[in-house]
Amino acid sequence: MIDFKEKIAEEISKKIDITKDELKEYLEIPKDSKMGDYALPCFKLAKQMRKSPVEIANGIKEEIKVPNDYISKIDAVNGFLNIFINNEMLIKDLLNEMENKKEAYGSSNIGNGKNIIVEYSSPNIAKPFHVGHLRTTVIGRAIYNMYKFLGYNTIGINHLGDWGTQFGKLIEGYKRFGNEYNLEESPIDKLTEIYVRINELCKEDESVLEDCRNNFKKLEDGDEYCTDIWKKFKDLSLKEFQRIYDILDVHFDSNNGESFYTDKMPEIVEILRKNNKLVKSQGAEIVDLDYADIPPLMVAKSNGSTTYATRDLAAVVYRARTYDFEKCIYVVGSEQILHFKQVFEVAKYLDLDEKYTNGLIHVPYGMVRLKTGRMSTREGTLIKLEDILNEAITRAKAIIEQKNPNLAGKEEVAKKVGIGAVIFNDLSNNIIKDEVFDWDIMLNFQGETGPYIQYMYVRTKSILEKENYTMDKNLVDISEIEKNGMEVVKQLYKFEETIKQAIDKNEPSIIARYLIEIAKLYSSFYNDNKILVEDEKIKNTRLCLTYMVGNVLKIGANLLGMEMPDRM
Repeated sequence: MIDFKEKIAEEISKKIDITKDELKEYLEIPKDSKMGDYALPCFKLAKQMRKSPVEIANGIKEEIKVPNDYISKIDAVNGFLNIFINNEMLIKDLLNEMENKKEAYGSSNIGNGKNIIVEYSSPNIAKPFHVGHLRTTVIGRAIYNMYKFLGYNTIGINHLGDWGTQFGKLIEGYKRFGNEYNLEESPIDKLTEIYVRINELCKEDESVLEDCRNNFKKLEDGDEYCTDIWKKFKDLSLKEFQRIYDILDVHFDSNNGESFYTDKMPEIVEILRKNNKLVKSQGAEIVDLDYADIPPLMVAKSNGSTTYATRDLAAVVYRARTYDFEKCIYVVGSEQILHFKQVFEVAKYLDLDEKYTNGLIHVPYGMVRLKTGRMSTREGTLIKLEDILNEAITRAKAIIEQKNPNLAGKEEVAKKVGIGAVIFNDLSNNIIKDEVFDWDIMLNFQGETGPYIQYMYVRTKSILEKENYTMDKNLVDISEIEKNGMEVVKQLYKFEETIKQAIDKNEPSIIARYLIEIAKLYSSFYNDNKILVEDEKIKNTRLCLTYMVGNVLKIGANLLGMEMPDRM
C-alpha cells in the first residue's frame, strides 16, 4: 500500500534541507481530522533552519504545488503545516489492496526469513491452571499471531514449569501419602493437596525438607524411581492443561519445558567458569552483577542442584543455535522483571553472537484483579481458568437466550461470544496494567467490548448476505465514499500500519483499540446512511464499505485470538 507519510516527507525534503527520514519522524496525525491527515510542527525545524516556525510553514506551503498525486491541500496555521492527502488515490489503493488480498488484507512479508520465538503460557506441572495464567496465554498467542501475519517465521513455545525443587517435595509427599489419593480422578486438585500437606510437614520437621531436597537431586541425577513418579505427574497435568488449550483454541510449536534443558546446563556452568564469571557465595555459585546495579544471579545451589535461572540460560543458548532467532520474546508477568534483567545480562557471557543477546525481550504484564480486589490463594479467591471460561460461555448463552431465543446453534455462538469477551477484556487495555475482571463490563454488547466487536461484524455480514454481495471495486462510486465514508476508509487504510505498531511495542491492545474505533466509525456511518437504497451505484458503494469493515473486524479479531460468529 502507498505510504503517504513517506511520500509527504519525500515531497517536503525536496524543498528544504532536512532529510526524508527526519521529516517522517516529525510528521504527526492530528487528533481533529479538520486539521489535516498529517501535520508538521515546524518548531521542530526552527533551530536547524534558523527561522521561525511560522516562516518555515508558510515557505513550505508556497513551494509545494497542490493538488498533486499524493497531496490535495496544504494549510499553514500558527507554525504548523497541515497536509491533506489525495482521497481519490487513497480510496483506489485501498480497493485494490482489499480486493486482491481479501482475508489477508493488512498482511505483509516484512518478516520473511526472520525467526521470532514467543514463549508464553508456561504453567507449572502439578499446579492449578488458574485465571492468572490467562494473561500470558492470550497475550502471547496474540503476539505470535501478529508476527506471523507480517511474514515472520514464528515459533510458539510453552516453557512448562516441569522441573525444580518443588518436585522433590511432591515426590516425598507421594511417597508418604500418595496411596490415599486417586490421581486419575482429579490429578491437579489431588497433587495440590499432596503439595500442601508435605509443605506443612516440612515446616514441622527440618529432616523432611532435607529429604525433599535429596529427592530433587536424585531426579537431576536420573534416579529411576523419582523419574517415573515425575513423569506420571507431568503426563496427568498435561492432559488437564490440554482441555483448557482446546477451549481457547491455543496451540504451540514446542512444549519443551524446563526439564528439556537438564542435560544442557553443565555446559552453561562451564562457559561461565571459563569466562571467569562464577563466584562462590556461601557454598553456592553466583554471577556478580553489581557493575550493572543488579543483584547477583545464582547459577548453582550449595548442594550442586541448578536453579530455574540456569535453565533459562540453557534455553537461550539452545534457541539461538536451533532457531537462529531475530527476537526471543518472553511473555511473563511483571513480577519477573528483575529475573529477566539478570538472565539477559548473564547471557552476554555465554559466547553468543550479539544478535541473540540483543534480541532477548521480556514482555511484562499486570496481574488479574477481581472487581473486589486482587486474587489471593490465602483468601480463597484463586479461580480456576476452566471455571472462568465455562462461566463466560454460560453467561453469554443466557444473554443470547434473552436477545435472540430462536437463534440456531446457540451453544456454538455462546462459546465464541463468551470466550471472545474474556480474551478482548484482557487485550483491550495496555498489558502492563492490571486486568480487572468484571462480568458486567466484559459481556456488555454496547460497550468497548469483545461482544460489541462481534455484534458489529455480524451486522455487516447480515447486510451482505441479504444482497448476496461479492466485492467488485469497479462498481464503487469514489465521490460517494468521499462524501460520506471517508473517515471509515482512512481508518481501514491504517490497518497494516496498526499491526506494525503493535509488534514494534509487543502490545496487542493497539489492535484491540483500533477495532473499537473502526466499529464505532462504521456504526455512525450506518446510522447516517441507509445501505440498501434504490440507487445501484450508491448501494454497491456502501455495500463495499460494509464488506471492507467486516473483513477487517474479522481479521483483527482473529489476530487477537477471537472467533467471529456468523449470527448473534
